[in-house]
Amino acid sequence: MKRNNLILYGALLVFGLLAPFLFPAFKLQISFMWILVILALTWDVQGGQMGYNTFGNILFFGIGMYICASTQIGLFFPLEEWTASGGEKTFLHTPSQYFLGLSAGLVLAGIVPVVVAALIGYGILGLRGHYFAICTLGLGIAAGELAGGIEIIGAGQGMTAPPWPKGIGDTEFRSEFFYFLTFITMLATFTFLRWAYQRRFGLVLNAIRDNEDKAEAMGIHTMRYKILGWMVSAFFVGIAGGLVGNMVGYIEPTEIAFAGATYGVFMILMAILGGKGTLWGPVIGAMVFHIFKEGFWTFFLGWQYVALGVLIVVIVIFFPEGIMGWLREKFPERFGEVVDEADRKAQVVLK
Repeated sequence: MKRNNLILYGALLVFGLLAPFLFPAFKLQISFMWILVILALTWDVQGGQMGYNTFGNILFFGIGMYICASTQIGLFFPLEEWTASGGEKTFLHTPSQYFLGLSAGLVLAGIVPVVVAALIGYGILGLRGHYFAICTLGLGIAAGELAGGIEIIGAGQGMTAPPWPKGIGDTEFRSEFFYFLTFITMLATFTFLRWAYQRRFGLVLNAIRDNEDKAEAMGIHTMRYKILGWMVSAFFVGIAGGLVGNMVGYIEPTEIAFAGATYGVFMILMAILGGKGTLWGPVIGAMVFHIFKEGFWTFFLGWQYVALGVLIVVIVIFFPEGIMGWLREKFPERFGEVVDEADRKAQVVLK
């Protein structure tokens, strides 16, 4: 492992472990930053590594939210009565019920989206380019409408996730619990993808991105790997959705539909900002985007969506290859690239 990589991995781990103690007032915000890192990393599996720009990952995020909360409730109480007005006040989980339900809910929040990704993957992953993007956009838009029409999960009014059980610490303990749970989930996502990208899986995804027809001509079963890539993405996105539902405490259909100000757009912007097709790009992009977003949401409320539009323009004009692409161009030696000094001087003269 290269020294630069070791420094980055160590810095990420140390920051994640110390952040809730160094910045206790921003514990919740940093927790959501780890969620955004997961979303950016998983979107990049298709959009960056495989070259299939998808707008449909928000569907798996929403499935994870609803499946996790429904499992937590349905294991012990009537789900339909819970989603009725005031149901969350009528039925209270014991500590053992809460943590058992949360564990089962997060497992299913990962598994169910994988099954859905496999089923719909055969239908739409045969499409390419703009046709695939438009089809997944339809999935993202339909996600919120579908959730808003199912009565047992609250329909348009949404549903409340189980509250933190009494007798298990205070609000501070709850925030620390979910902080480390999100951080561990992010580390698991990052570690798995790093491992997968160094194997045949990653090489095939890159081959599909570079020239899918040639990859097929070489005997690669591209459809199998495209579906597998979407399933991997759906698994971690679903778990992230389950975590967000519990952290926020309330789930509504508008949060899981692809719109101009939701996670569906954010995950794409973050991956592009950091640099598509790289491991660290989505991580850096998510962190920068989250700091930018929180700053405007806090100090310039009312102008945040204008700022979001400006950010998109800045990304396209100044960082077309993302932050990682810009860094690679400026400091190629840091990325292990050999640069001829004569070529470097020629480039400087041309500029």
